[in-house]
Amino acid sequence: MKERETDILIIGGGTGAVGAALAALRLGKNVIMTEETDWIGGQLTAQAVPPDEHHWIDQTGATATYMKWSDGVRDYYRRNYPLTDKARMTMNFNPGYGNVSRLCHEPRIGLAVIEEMLARYRSSQQLDILLYHIPISAETDGDRVTSVTVEDTQTGDQTVLRAPYILDATELGDLLELANVEYVIGAESQDQTGELHAVEGDPQPLDQQAVSWVFALDHLEGEDHTIDKPEDYDFWKEYQADFWPGKQLGWKDVDPVTLETRDRGIFHQHWKRGRGRYGNPADFWHFRRILYKGHYPEGAFRSDITLVNWPQIDYWLKPLLGVSEEEKREALRGSRQLSYSFIYWMQTEAPRHDGKGNGYPGLRLRHDVVGTIDGLAKYVYVREARRIKAEFTVLEQHVGVEQREGLVGSEIFDDTVGVGSYRIDLHPSTGLRTYVDISSYPFQIPLGALIPERVENLLPACKNLGVTHITNGCYRLHPVEWNIGEAAGALAAYCLEKDLTPKQVRNTEEHLRDFQKMLTDTLGFCLEWPEYAWITVR
Repeated sequence: MKERETDILIIGGGTGAVGAALAALRLGKNVIMTEETDWIGGQLTAQAVPPDEHHWIDQTGATATYMKWSDGVRDYYRRNYPLTDKARMTMNFNPGYGNVSRLCHEPRIGLAVIEEMLARYRSSQQLDILLYHIPISAETDGDRVTSVTVEDTQTGDQTVLRAPYILDATELGDLLELANVEYVIGAESQDQTGELHAVEGDPQPLDQQAVSWVFALDHLEGEDHTIDKPEDYDFWKEYQADFWPGKQLGWKDVDPVTLETRDRGIFHQHWKRGRGRYGNPADFWHFRRILYKGHYPEGAFRSDITLVNWPQIDYWLKPLLGVSEEEKREALRGSRQLSYSFIYWMQTEAPRHDGKGNGYPGLRLRHDVVGTIDGLAKYVYVREARRIKAEFTVLEQHVGVEQREGLVGSEIFDDTVGVGSYRIDLHPSTGLRTYVDISSYPFQIPLGALIPERVENLLPACKNLGVTHITNGCYRLHPVEWNIGEAAGALAAYCLEKDLTPKQVRNTEEHLRDFQKMLTDTLGFCLEWPEYAWITVR
């Protein structure tokens, strides 16, 4: 069996992994990163989810590298696409002009910019990325993880990877389980956390947010691109959850905030709140549109392209964590079947907006957009992972507007290593509970949430930090995950340089201030919000 060593080992190649690698590399450390698919970038690429961002993202509230990446995506379109003069001159150009984000982009463009940012480190061999590799075991010595064994899923070859610091950037926190790092899954109870919106009674570890298998579509009216009928279509056609206002395959869904029933189609809507965040109609087509043909000369593109990450493909029947591998595989299969069933329903039976019967056979599954043969994204969109038992856990009491009644802003953390802003947004769960979508203040990322209670040299680099089922809802989004990973990579590099442990950095005033100064002065981190953001509620 092969063995390799490096300064910092990053297991998993998601959004947080990219930030982690950039920090460690810029601070002069050698890095090995593994990735299960052939696309690094996680949510931004392999999961095909455009970034969910806050209102100030173009000015503040993110790390310098994240802002460089987002500027790079816009610049990529300006350099390589035949934009109209109006689109080209738009300062905060939105490629898809979608409602969910100011930067609705094609996944492979996000990947291209990430690859460009990492290219020189790969050429110098300071960075090596092992694609199609998954962790299968870990060795420990007391409170340290000494190695991780990874397997090439294409050849079956195994390699033992050793490093003084190891980061878990897997989508589900897989390394936490393999290395016996203490962690939590599912929903904590009110008695455990004191959170206003936590579940009552006992904790529910198998109550986890729905996952979604995302896909891309364009629409060519008059053509027929109907897929084969999915194996589970008859089940999904009839399925309706008790908390849902209609069949799973239908145009009715739920407003996540008010829990009102909405009735909106793919190309039209009748819901009373009829406009999206950026002025587009609040139909499904505009929600996560990633290519807007109106940005280009007439005839450059036959259709817009949209990404389907809509309520109809939220899969909540079975969890991915705390179950056997067979049950996990069955849940993933169920999620894929739901996505295919929704496509088929839209193509064949969906009521049309123009009153011309049922079905949109011109909807075409764009496998090329997501880089797969089967048409679905390379990896399922995961909203909730294993979470470390940390030195400090962020609770609803620290960020939730309702639970902080009488206070202005979120908790100020003396050990801040970054910021973020998003609503506490929990999708329906495998406990068959509906949305929890509540206001939160712009928040900070405390260093204590990145430090496991016991283990000394393993750090979380994505959604697996010290948050709860509730606060995961606002700490799980793209710029926050990038910041978490980048802070973890910087912490590992700093500890190596100074011969310190993460706990020593956090709990020693001199080291903490020196580390925070490095984050701001060398790496371009934002550690606190300007005053105007603190009084803004989302």
